[in-house]
Amino acid sequence: MSQNLSIGYVDLRVFAHVTEDSEKVLTAVRNLLTPDLVETVQFTKNSLTGHHGNAITFFTAQLTEKKLLPTLLEKFGQNISALDKEELHTNFNLHLEKTNLYLRFDKQAAFLGKIKFAQKDPIHLKIHFKNKSTDEILEILKKFEMLP
Repeated sequence: MSQNLSIGYVDLRVFAHVTEDSEKVLTAVRNLLTPDLVETVQFTKNSLTGHHGNAITFFTAQLTEKKLLPTLLEKFGQNISALDKEELHTNFNLHLEKTNLYLRFDKQAAFLGKIKFAQKDPIHLKIHFKNKSTDEILEILKKFEMLP
């Protein structure tokens, strides 16, 4: 199923606020990934200051193992709720910019091993599809059961 998907890379971004345990936040991100991708992920850490002077740690990573990236879509398709799949389908144009699919996942749910969309303080994923049209991206997501 992984042939000709043309997923170029996946960018991960997440903020760990001063009130959060950074390791637990990274565990939440890793829980979204497949075991093979967890082995390859390397996070970059940056220190930021919030609006009120609070410390924030910003973690980023890029997944580039093209052979492993389709397994991420497979995991999402198997674990995203029907309601989240419907939301993605209904608001697809809000999640897609050119050939990039933007998804936001609930940190707390991910820490508990669940895959759930969220808007507030999420784990950000950008999936870059190389040389794919909107219709082709829709078909790929349907193939992996990420859409109803």
